[in-house]
Amino acid sequence: MDLRFFEIYRNGEYLALLGEGMLMSAGLTVGAAILGFILATGLGIARANRIRYIGWIAACYVEFIRNTPLIVQLFFVAFGLPLLLGYEWPFWAHGMLALTLNFSAYFAEILRAGFQSIPAGQHEAAKALGVPRWVAFLKVEFPQAVSGMYPSLTSQFIFLFLTTGVISEIGVEELTHAGVFIDSRSFRSFEVFITLTVLYVAMSLTFKVALGWIEMRLFRWKRAR
Repeated sequence: MDLRFFEIYRNGEYLALLGEGMLMSAGLTVGAAILGFILATGLGIARANRIRYIGWIAACYVEFIRNTPLIVQLFFVAFGLPLLLGYEWPFWAHGMLALTLNFSAYFAEILRAGFQSIPAGQHEAAKALGVPRWVAFLKVEFPQAVSGMYPSLTSQFIFLFLTTGVISEIGVEELTHAGVFIDSRSFRSFEVFITLTVLYVAMSLTFKVALGWIEMRLFRWKRAR
């Protein structure tokens, strides 16, 4: 087999496209993860505490999102919502919104399990000491829930990054889109997708190391026990 990787790494235009695609994929991942985590926290609280009506709505949202394909949600957000609501966003914003909605449902289930794993005695102790409910949540419950579920959240974050390749279907110029474009110009499919594989693995490992460092910084008290 005649492999010609040099046709990629010697071409400045291709390298620029890959670099821009990596930045777009990373940006979509971080942005969707932050927004999705914020939304998931509210959903997880509503489900864990079984708040009337709100908990039911949250459960319906989670089940609906988790039981429909991301690609269908993406097309609805990118092409359906603008027609229904009469707004216009760049496609990368539609992609981030779709990823946020999709992964907030998965993050919510992880956080719900974390909230429910906290012993009931801690709630009672906080109440007996006169600690306000929101203070007990922020200082006691939330850190424990996140720290306990952090490995699962990390895995879901990596999966979120790998899923950004689907966003190329609506024309967002992320990493997969860059690879498909280079393939259409160079006709070196094997070399292009091997390159994409290496880049995705390298970025996934980079995210994993960064998230591990964040865990050590945020949850030092776990190592002290």
